[in-house]
Amino acid sequence: MTFKKKRIVYHCPCGLCQQYPRGAVAREHLAINRVLVGLDEKNRRRFVGLLALQWGRGGVTRLSEITGLSRTTIRCGRSEVQRHGRPSEDDRVRVVGAGRPAIEKNTRKS
Repeated sequence: MTFKKKRIVYHCPCGLCQQYPRGAVAREHLAINRVLVGLDEKNRRRFVGLLALQWGRGGVTRLSEITGLSRTTIRCGRSEVQRHGRPSEDDRVRVVGAGRPAIEKNTRKS
């Protein structure tokens, strides 16, 4: 039986969320981070990229602070959303060869 690691909702460190934790802005930032918890890395990147497109100038930097994602990741998601044509590489989450390299099982030879 495999268990998925439960992700923790990221809490925005921006000044408005710290000063007014129950304010409308803090609720919006919390809602964005709650959505991100349920997405895989590709959809998380694309969702935040779409928000960056909608927010316009300065959106990437603001979303980086709100979500904890790097600006490079958000820019990549923004370009994926803007790209026309077929989905990239059979809807893979990562490109071929990405991720942790496989390790061989160490066994004792008697």
